[in-house]
Amino acid sequence: MTARQLHLNLFVYPGGHHEAAWRYHGSDPDRILDIRFYQELARRAEQATFDAVFFADGPSLPDNVRYASRFRLEPFTWLSAIAAATTHIGLIATASTTYSEPYNLARLFASLDHLSGGRAGWNIVTTGAPQAAQNFGLDEHPVHAERYDRAREFVDVATRLWDSWEDEALVADQKTGVFADTDRIHTIDHEGRHLKVRGPLNTPRTPQGRPVYVQAGSSQDGRSFAATYAEAVFTAHQTLASGQEFYADIKARAAALGRDPDKVLVLPGISPFIADTETAARRLHEEFNELTQPAYSLQLLHRLLGIRLTEEQLDGPVPRELIETRGERGNGSRFRLVLDIVDREQPTVRQLLHRLAGARGHRVIAGTPEQVADQLQEWFEHGAADGFNVMPPWLPGGFDLFADQVVPILRERGLFRTAYEGSTLREHYGLPRPAGSNASLQHAAQLFDTDI
Repeated sequence: MTARQLHLNLFVYPGGHHEAAWRYHGSDPDRILDIRFYQELARRAEQATFDAVFFADGPSLPDNVRYASRFRLEPFTWLSAIAAATTHIGLIATASTTYSEPYNLARLFASLDHLSGGRAGWNIVTTGAPQAAQNFGLDEHPVHAERYDRAREFVDVATRLWDSWEDEALVADQKTGVFADTDRIHTIDHEGRHLKVRGPLNTPRTPQGRPVYVQAGSSQDGRSFAATYAEAVFTAHQTLASGQEFYADIKARAAALGRDPDKVLVLPGISPFIADTETAARRLHEEFNELTQPAYSLQLLHRLLGIRLTEEQLDGPVPRELIETRGERGNGSRFRLVLDIVDREQPTVRQLLHRLAGARGHRVIAGTPEQVADQLQEWFEHGAADGFNVMPPWLPGGFDLFADQVVPILRERGLFRTAYEGSTLREHYGLPRPAGSNASLQHAAQLFDTDI
């Protein structure tokens, strides 16, 4: 086997990643609120020695839920149930720095990491959906730059909270009667532009020290944030050249900040349609596209590009002149990705909608198991990826095909593990356990003088 190995996550969306997945005859939409369904998927991914299951989230109901299974289950509840049904696979939860408070979020991740034996990962998002604001008492969604400014402060505070207990603070000495060494538990006394948090956390330091930091976003703010904080970067690219540019840029930015670029994993999303022949795989992809609802797709296009089109325009060209590239929307990485498809391929509206239906701008592959493996290997060996977020078009069958037919090929080529070598997500990703930062010299012994 080669020294360098692929990293694979199962990215779970209710029903699957194609917008029409729930309508496909091989899907089981009656089970998308059944935790046993997701436990079975996670155990299946663990049998295939995947690094992690990843669960996306957002604090608002998508406008297009009328036509697709795009509701949200709360990720910590979901992943706690997954933790109880598995032993090795990592557990990555999406949580917003815009619509959360660092103390509560630090507690949730610390609990998940403890109860899973060190398998927690945090997908750090600033939340892109503007309708979330009114669910949290705000009239308007904070602008892009403001959200990232808060995110940087938020991550710094959460990190210090996880480090507020030194590793040796939990003593539990039955003979002396000392449960915790309070000289090793510290307040953080943070007062910043956005946040004010005293600390310490009311949970001991976790098996991983803190969750693996994951980031998804390819804007300039997103790239800067990833280079500073992320240990794994989820990203979307349509071409090898685009993937290579992003990969090189993230690694260079991380190195410039004094970080080891090999410890910043770049993991693009891929959504594979797999069949015995390429023709059959393409036919399967088309079968899904024929199940799409134009009203849903046009609404998605409006959200991504800001243009309102009608069904009468489906077979005409995308009106490039109507797309406004300035302003808040123009800062978004997904906007730029879709705009690149429009400029590069000059599709009809219908063709563009079908491109987006597969995985919302992530790369869709239709081919035989060997062809899918070939493309993953090409990106992995030519500087575009350290691994992939596998986004099955439908569940469970779309993932079963990948696990049964593609994973064995990757193993035969020496590109993917045959067994876990560790038990934590950090170990799966080849990441070190961070040392505690001990950010404050003030300790919290006084907090233990009074029973609560």
